[in-house]
Amino acid sequence: MHDPNPGLDRLTTPCLVLDEARMTRNIRRLAAKAEALGVTLRPHLKTAKSVDVARRVLTGGSGPATVSTLAEAEVFAAAGVQDILYAVGIAPQKLPRVLELRARGCALVILIDSLAQAQAVAEAAQAAGQPIPALIEIDSDGHRGGLRAGDPELIEIGRRLHDSGAELRGVMTHAGESYGVDGSAAHAVFAGKERDATVAAARALREAGLPCPVVSVGSTPTAHAAEDLSGVTELRAGVYMFFDLVMAGIGVCDTNDIALSVLTTVIGHQHDRGWVLVDAGWMAMSRDRGTAAQTVDQGYGVACDLGGRIYPDLIMRQANQEHGILALRPGSTERLPNLPVGTRLRILPNHACATAAQHDRYHVIPEDGSGALMEWNRFGGW
Repeated sequence: MHDPNPGLDRLTTPCLVLDEARMTRNIRRLAAKAEALGVTLRPHLKTAKSVDVARRVLTGGSGPATVSTLAEAEVFAAAGVQDILYAVGIAPQKLPRVLELRARGCALVILIDSLAQAQAVAEAAQAAGQPIPALIEIDSDGHRGGLRAGDPELIEIGRRLHDSGAELRGVMTHAGESYGVDGSAAHAVFAGKERDATVAAARALREAGLPCPVVSVGSTPTAHAAEDLSGVTELRAGVYMFFDLVMAGIGVCDTNDIALSVLTTVIGHQHDRGWVLVDAGWMAMSRDRGTAAQTVDQGYGVACDLGGRIYPDLIMRQANQEHGILALRPGSTERLPNLPVGTRLRILPNHACATAAQHDRYHVIPEDGSGALMEWNRFGGW
């Protein structure tokens, strides 16, 4: 991160800090990767939940984009993002909002993986007299929802959509199990699973006489490790624009790529225990302990100085609602740094999505080095 920014000294802590230069570098890295692989990049905006970030990550600011809530779709559509995939299985009760968004000009596509959903989509499309395009979710690694590429129900769902006034747009998968392995070689294996599963499903649909123009894959680990996406049309990823300690822990990025941090202030000490108390607890960091199962457990986050330089082995070992306890990681031979009351620190998060969700804005260090902090709003809700 940059040298200490005097603007950070004037902020009320805890608050969320975003390094625009790092974010921009991360965005460009994956854009270049997608271009080299010959696929369209469809960034996931669920981590950012910010129109300002969307304008910097999306081509022309209008899409294509991925979202995880209809609230995201509504906010981004109002800001001019028109090509949106809602990449969570649709609940039938949400279809009126889908139709309303589409009626306002948003080319929203939804996701299904069952005949029950296909039936609900078909009925809603027929009643409204307008098509609702849908992708069928494919299970490529047993992580969550979706159909196996060889499941006969795939063709039944495809026909139900295609013959009903809805629209079969294609297939999609997400290899969430890639988060549980370490290194680009292991992530490349999962990228291959994503490709093979979706390409096989697309082939099955086409051989049944059904259209399948979209073949969509992606997670942040697999997007960065993919080597061959033949037969795939688009690539999705989300947390890559910010990165976090979980991604660093499995080798997708380095800690120097993490663009997001929480600004906090030292409020006390327990010298006999080697503790430094700060005013950022789990309400600021979230309760996410995503590195606990990794080779290096980072507690609730890694402590940095105001300029973003990491204090060796100093982590947030414990977190209460509004108190964080910093201490050296177990077994460390480092010396605890001198951090008087009032010292400002920055804490790198385990999971950028969860930490960002605790805050309503980003305090942005501009990449042009002007020194004047910017403020970008973020939103929540469903």
